Amino acid sequence: MNRTPSPAASGGAPPLRLGTRRSALAMAQSGLVADLVGEVTGRSVELVEITTFGDTSREHLAQIGGAGVFVSALREALLRGEIDLAVHSLKDLPTAEPDGLTLAAVPRREDPRDALIARDGLTFAQLPPGSRIGTGSPRRAAQLNAWARSFGLDIETVPIRGNVGTRIGYVRSGRLDAVVLAAAGLIRLGRIGEATELLDVDHVLPAPGQGALAVECAASDVALAARLAEIDDPSTRVAVTAERSLLAALEAGCSAPVGALADLLGDGQAVTEMRLRGVVGTLDGTTLVQLSTTGPVPASPSGAADLGRVLAAEMLAKGAAGLMGERAL
Repeated sequence: MNRTPSPAASGGAPPLRLGTRRSALAMAQSGLVADLVGEVTGRSVELVEITTFGDTSREHLAQIGGAGVFVSALREALLRGEIDLAVHSLKDLPTAEPDGLTLAAVPRREDPRDALIARDGLTFAQLPPGSRIGTGSPRRAAQLNAWARSFGLDIETVPIRGNVGTRIGYVRSGRLDAVVLAAAGLIRLGRIGEATELLDVDHVLPAPGQGALAVECAASDVALAARLAEIDDPSTRVAVTAERSLLAALEAGCSAPVGALADLLGDGQAVTEMRLRGVVGTLDGTTLVQLSTTGPVPASPSGAADLGRVLAAEMLAKGAAGLMGERAL
């Protein structure tokens, strides 16, 4: 699939090859980035579909290494020179940057919240006792169970895999009472209207980096990296850097039950502070470590990373390390 600027704009340059997973959501996300890249480079962008191990395996994510399994094939294609850039969901990206690649851009973030899609238009608080809620995320399971317990609701979290349509189908067919998905994915697919509730982050913190996209290219391609930097959103970059730094400092991977969200706070005139919240919990929600810290908006991504490490240290001191071994749903 080509995203083609005018011939005059492209100047006859060969198309940029953008690697993407094959799912409808990945293609939608990559299409959005392709349009941005075409605007700043003046070149056409060709989507190159790549199948990852995470797409072909039917095992639960927590059992095969977490969401990072969606990334390796794209990175290998970059390193082999088969594609010029790759687009990932940032929440799927391992926190360690591999040799030879650079995270060239993090475009403006979409809504980071989780969304509930429940039968009969129900909200979470309206679900009947014993409701079965589908999610492939230990993070979601831990927080949903804790939230349900806080007002006396007995629920069962059920591990599921599959694309957005498959997951929603479990509710439509009556196999599950509800599923929880990232709101950003539903928005990008034009299906946010099917959500029966956007989950308040006071109850369910999203995954670190949720709602944001990551654009990687070869570190040696300095010229392309410089052009891709033009689609980077500094506010998003600072926020997700703090969240991912917390995840890394907890020595937790994509499959760990860790939630984090950095909010930029202001008085309506200017943004003056950043609040970083983090949570780690057992899958049944009986134990959660939830902490937050607020400070001046970091002047650079390195300052944001420092904030993440500070909050992680506080969480570890409160017992977070003992809660991260429980990852399988």
